[in-house]
Amino acid sequence: MIQDPSSIGRRLGAMLYESLVIFALLIAFFLFPQIIFQAFGWQPSGRLQWLHVFLVLMVYFVWCWLHGGQTLPMKTWKLRIESADGTSLRPLQAMLRYMACWPSIVLGGIGIIWALFDREGQFLHDRIAGTRIARPPDSAPLNPPDERPRRQKK
Repeated sequence: MIQDPSSIGRRLGAMLYESLVIFALLIAFFLFPQIIFQAFGWQPSGRLQWLHVFLVLMVYFVWCWLHGGQTLPMKTWKLRIESADGTSLRPLQAMLRYMACWPSIVLGGIGIIWALFDREGQFLHDRIAGTRIARPPDSAPLNPPDERPRRQKK
């Protein structure tokens, strides 16, 4: 893996794309079941609804991280989650990362801001879980190639 802390811009771009995927997942696996529950006259409490969201997102993220180390947006942005030593994530490590993501993002994005001051540019939840975001070695940079002087035709 390429040990570029996968520029913060690239990671934030992937997070923006991830929010669209999460929105679609929540419509399919949270909103539709809630509509069906209400159609049958059952109104789950607010806590139960939050638990439902938490579990839907946990299944999505943990499954993706354990089966290839990437979610769809991470594949698009050529990013991969791996252990700090470069190996694939262990199940407990994936769960810990997911659990640490919530306060990292919900508390004003403190875990994201952490990357600006971290010596390796990693998010706080990556530090806590012993993971890192890296680029696969075969991935091309997203920056355009350097302009080479072109020969002019006469």
